[in-house]
Parts: sequence; C-alpha cells; structure tokens
Amino acid sequence: MFKTPKVLTIVLTMVSFMSISGCTDWHKKYMALDVEHQNLQGRYQNCVGSLDANNLEKSQMASRLQKYEMTVAELQKQIAEQKSAAKASGFGENYDVDYDAQKGTITVTLPNAILFRPGKASLKGVKNSDLDHIASVLKKKYQGRMIDIVGNTDSDPIKKSKWKDNWQLSSERALAVLRYLNKKGIKASMVRGVACGSARPIDSNKTAAGKARNRRVEIVVHMK
Repeated sequence: MFKTPKVLTIVLTMVSFMSISGCTDWHKKYMALDVEHQNLQGRYQNCVGSLDANNLEKSQMASRLQKYEMTVAELQKQIAEQKSAAKASGFGENYDVDYDAQKGTITVTLPNAILFRPGKASLKGVKNSDLDHIASVLKKKYQGRMIDIVGNTDSDPIKKSKWKDNWQLSSERALAVLRYLNKKGIKASMVRGVACGSARPIDSNKTAAGKARNRRVEIVVHMK
C-alpha cells in the first residue's frame, strides 16, 4: 500500500490551514467593509435629510418674507396716501397705532383705564369690545405673525396691594390680555407676555396725565 511520506503530509496540512485561514481573513474583511458601507449609507441619508429640511426651511422663510414685503408695501402705500397708520393697519382710527418700518412692528397701545381698575390686574368685565376688535383684526390680517403683549406701569411704588412691585403688576396685566386674546382664537404658540414695569415710560411721571399715559398695554405685531 502506498503511504504518504511524512514530509508531504506536513506540507498538505500547512496548505490546508493557510487556505482556511485565508478564507477567514477575507470573510472578516468583507464584514468590515459591509459595516463601513452601512455607516456611509446612513451618513449619506442623514445628509440628504438635512438638505431637504434646509430647503424646506428656506422655502418657508422666503414665503414669509414675501408676505411681509407685500404687507409692508401696502401699509407704506396707504400711509403715503395720507392715511394714518391706525387706518392703514386695519385697527381703525379709534386706536393709538404706531408703525415702525425699521423694526418691522405694528404697535397698538391701549391705556389701562379701558382695561383695568387702579391697582388691579383682572380685566374690568368678562367681555371687552376693544380686545374683541383687536383679536378680530389679528386673525384676519396678521395670521401667523408673532405677537407680544407688553405690560407697562407708571413709576409710583406699589403700596396697598398684593403685588410685590410694578414688574409683577405689569406682568399680570399683560397675561390677562394674553389669555383673553387666546380665548378669542389667537394661538398660544404665536403670542408672548412681556413685563416692563415702569422701565419704558412714554411721558413724564411727574404729572397725573403723564402717569396715565405710561400705564398701558401694548400689542406688538412682528411683521418680520
């Protein structure tokens, strides 16, 4: 019987082992490349998603800018035709309205006398015709615009009331108006309450008339 020489057996064994080892190495390399491919594919999909999101945001911003420019152009046209900012804005001549082209804001100022009793932060009545009118205009002409409700007081210190200071009083008054407008359909996501206390006077606090002007709530519509 033919017997395989011992040396030949050893050589065949080594060749067989190298073949198996080589297959194992190639399998490992394949698995590593497959993992890397999946990672690259995931990163690519993330990049595509980010680009799509950026393009959508860019399109939305362009649309908002176009609407803003159209509204501003219409306001400027009407003001140039000798119409007041109050009338041009849609709020009407009965209201103190200021249009700031540089800031891109329309501000309606309501004196506290038509909203609150002295030292109080709750509205005078369950219904308020002025706020009803303003809510109607906001929904009709300024849908989707950010709105600030800004409370302001005079400089008299708080004495006989539950309020800690004028900051708190102006905050509570702003929130009272904000909640009223929210009930009338102004979205909570589009409105903010701001407290200024006595920090932003528009008149002297040395006279009764000046103090009355400083006690106010401003409804600021951001056009930009």
